[in-house]
Amino acid sequence: MIVGICGSGNMAAAMARGWVGEAERMLFSDSGSGRARQLAEELGGEAVSNAELAQRADVVVLAVKPAKLAQVARELAGARVVVSLLGATRLEDVAAVFPGTEVVRVMPNLGVEVGLGVLCVAGGGDDEVRGLLEKLGHLVDLAEEQFDAATAVMGCAPAYLALAVEAIADAGAKEGLDEELARELVVETTAGTAALLRLRHPADVRRAVASPGGSTEAGLEALDREGVREGFEAAVRASLERMRG
Repeated sequence: MIVGICGSGNMAAAMARGWVGEAERMLFSDSGSGRARQLAEELGGEAVSNAELAQRADVVVLAVKPAKLAQVARELAGARVVVSLLGATRLEDVAAVFPGTEVVRVMPNLGVEVGLGVLCVAGGGDDEVRGLLEKLGHLVDLAEEQFDAATAVMGCAPAYLALAVEAIADAGAKEGLDEELARELVVETTAGTAALLRLRHPADVRRAVASPGGSTEAGLEALDREGVREGFEAAVRASLERMRG
C-alpha cells in the first residue's frame, strides 16, 4: 500500500517511522516547511505536491492544522481514502469536504513510532486501512464524543509518564548513580511494569511492590503528601479545558 502523509509534524513523522518496512512506499507533503523532504530523505520516501499525493497514494493521512482543512481538501481532490488526524474536527466535517472519499478519524499517540501506540478510531475503515493502522499499535473504536477525554488520557499521557521517568532518574543520579544508568534502570522498569499492567490492575501491582512498613510504602506516602495523584488528575482536566476552549 502506498501511504501519503499530508503535513509533516511530530505525529505524522512518528506514524511514518512506524510504517517503515510496512508500507510499500511513502509520499510526503508540507506547506513549505521543508520537513516533507527531510522525512523522505530519512525514511526513504518522496516529497511531492498535495495533488500528486492524492493521485498516487492509496490512503492519505491528513495531519494539517484544522484551519487549513478546506484549502488542503481542494488540493487533495480525488483522494481514495483519508485518515484524519485533525484535532477537534468531527468526522462529518472532514467528510463534507471530501465527497465520495472514505474518511476515517484517528487519534494516535507517540508510541506509534515504535509500533506500540494507541490509536482511537471513528468511522471504521475497511480491513486494509485497519490493517495498516494496526501496524502502529493498539486500535480502539470510539464514539467521537469520547475523543476529547481519550486524548487527554492516551494522547497526553506519554508526556506525563516521561516526566515521571525523568524525575525518578534524576533523583537516582543525585544519589550517585550515573545519569545514563539511572535512566536505563527506570526506562526498563517502566517497560516491564507496562507489560505487567496488561495482566494486573494497577492497584494490585502497587500493593505487590509496597510491603507494609517498607521503603516503597514510604515513597508512596511521600507521593501522597506531595499530591501526585491529584496533580495527574489536574493535568487531565487542564488538557480537556484547553481542547474544549
